[in-house]
Amino acid sequence: QVSVVESGGGLVQPGGSLTLSCVISGMRLSSSLYVMGWYRQAPGKQRTLVASIQSDGLVKYAESVQGRFTISQDKTMQTLYLQMNALKPEDTAVYYCNTDPPSNFIKWGQGTQVTGSS
Repeated sequence: QVSVVESGGGLVQPGGSLTLSCVISGMRLSSSLYVMGWYRQAPGKQRTLVASIQSDGLVKYAESVQGRFTISQDKTMQTLYLQMNALKPEDTAVYYCNTDPPSNFIKWGQGTQVTGSS
């Protein structure tokens, strides 16, 4: 079974930056054709996709994070990253990684909490 472990969240002031990491085990990114994605879930809201990256490096972003967030992956390190700049209070959420769309063979991780102070 594929597992993911997210980390890197924290409390950040508006305009600040954070880099999230997602270590993936049980699936080799170097040979995978899956699209990997970062999702977030704010309190009382559904989990939504914020960024995705194809195996060839093509990236897509939700309009709300376009120009502020950057998704990347290090296939040798089996790690997915999300660089978040110019953070806003509305970016407050638990952030998760999974394939895009989510796979039934990847158990959702614990996520990592990002809190933007106002």
